[in-house]
Amino acid sequence: ADWVCTDQYDIIEKHTQSGLELVEKYVKFVKERTEIEQNYAKQLRNLSKKYNLKRSGKDEPDSRFSSYQSFLDVVNEMNDYAGQRELIAENLMMNICIDLTKYLQELKQERKMYLIEAKRAQQSLESTYKQLDSSKKRFEREWREAERTAQYAEKTDQDLNATKADVEKAKQQAHMRSHVAEECKNDYAAQLQKYNKEQSQFYFNEMPLIFNKLQDLDERRVRKLAQGYILFSDTERHVMPIIGKCLEGITKAGTNVNDRNDTMVVIEQNKSGFERPGDVEFEDYSQGINRTSSESSLGTPKGPMDILGRNRSKNFWLFSKKSKLSPSTLPPFSSPPAPSPANGPPSPKFGRDPLSYCLKEINKTVKPRISSFRTLRRSPTVTEDFTHLPPEQRRKRLQQKLEEICRELQKEVDQSEALGKMKDVYEKNPQMGDPASLASQISQTSQNMERLTGERVKYEAWLAEALGRGETLHYKSHTFNNNGAHDVLGPDGAHSDESIPDPSQAIYAEFDDDFEDEELTAPIGNCTAMYSFPGASEGTISMQEGEVLAVVEEDKGDGWTRVRRNDGDEGYIPTSYVSIDLKK
Repeated sequence: ADWVCTDQYDIIEKHTQSGLELVEKYVKFVKERTEIEQNYAKQLRNLSKKYNLKRSGKDEPDSRFSSYQSFLDVVNEMNDYAGQRELIAENLMMNICIDLTKYLQELKQERKMYLIEAKRAQQSLESTYKQLDSSKKRFEREWREAERTAQYAEKTDQDLNATKADVEKAKQQAHMRSHVAEECKNDYAAQLQKYNKEQSQFYFNEMPLIFNKLQDLDERRVRKLAQGYILFSDTERHVMPIIGKCLEGITKAGTNVNDRNDTMVVIEQNKSGFERPGDVEFEDYSQGINRTSSESSLGTPKGPMDILGRNRSKNFWLFSKKSKLSPSTLPPFSSPPAPSPANGPPSPKFGRDPLSYCLKEINKTVKPRISSFRTLRRSPTVTEDFTHLPPEQRRKRLQQKLEEICRELQKEVDQSEALGKMKDVYEKNPQMGDPASLASQISQTSQNMERLTGERVKYEAWLAEALGRGETLHYKSHTFNNNGAHDVLGPDGAHSDESIPDPSQAIYAEFDDDFEDEELTAPIGNCTAMYSFPGASEGTISMQEGEVLAVVEEDKGDGWTRVRRNDGDEGYIPTSYVSIDLKK
């Protein structure tokens, strides 16, 4: 209904005030909602910061696990999610709280102005009414006085005792009072006409106009408040797509976890390249005559402690903390006595006192073995050529070191070329600089290049040695001796001194290649050579530009990828030389 139809000014005043208070209440509500959102985002930020460890480098063990990288992705997505919650809080504060507060102040000022206008019009009407009431009372008073004087004049005229002068005086007084009453009547009529005009103006023009303005103000307030309600939901709805992407990123991080790859990374990182030990042979001390086989067997290291004797700085056992081998089951580290000829005479000491001789022999074998266990607890001595590492790990570290040296050498070469060009410019244009000022830098760069070149040659030699030694550790499954045992071939193709005449050694000797053999049968993708590669180093394979090869082992972070040709030849190639397409 139109507010023009009502004159209930107080009701309208209270209603508009209540509407403004509702706006204030909603602003306060949104502010508290914003504080909750800000605290939530802050807690998410702190949580992400707490668990968002810096991504490890390639040298750190956890960096290559897909589960670890996915966890970092989850934390980062949660940090982005917190950023979206902060954006919601910021938009709520800017678009609703600040905007509505400013609009509310404008409405208050406008309402105050309209109310002052209404009050002024009402006061003007009341003032006119007071004037009307005053003129009315005066007219009433003067008219009554005029009637009284008229009655007195008439009475005096009828009185026989009254003189003519008294009669005239009474008539003049009555006439004067009648004239004054008539003037009051006219004044009252004028005031009444004025009041009625102002009252009509007040109720038909002034107040309806003010009420219409207040009605428009209240409608605008309601519309603005409704927009605030809509913004409350739209603010959060607008960031929902980005929040959805954050949640999709978390889901993708979970799907990117590759359990098989993680276990292969553990194997690749900890693969030593050592042979597995053979069976420990029985040493029969009760048969002194036939000691040749048992004593001669001690000369060939077959047990785990023999291998540890050559690599004491490395812990060989897969479960060294749980394995508790009795010293009597281990071969001695000390050199065994010279073997007796087969079916030869017994030892003189053994012949005189068999029990004493056995105790002495046991004592000789046990003491060195116990001391060797103590050496396992000592920290390994780090060497420049990484000989303190197992063969496989040594090869990788040497490759990494060689790549680092090559990168540094390339930097020095680039710097040397830049200094040479700068020197030429200075010689042609002396005003730009003194060529002699570059002599120290050029000399230092040359020294660095010589040093790095020497280191590169040194590490290339060590890497070639490691690759050659690594080949001796690979078991040649196609060779057998007369006893059916597998042989280990040395770098020159001859039988090594470490050949193990035990068929079970085949399992241990192929420890490094167990998983590689499986991957040979199942390529994980293809690659196309972008550049030609000679494959001169041992363990590598040559390729021509544009050649397509099968990928059998992905780059494990050392810059090399293992590939296979259609004819079955396998080897390593630089990852940066090819374009790889892995199977999904």
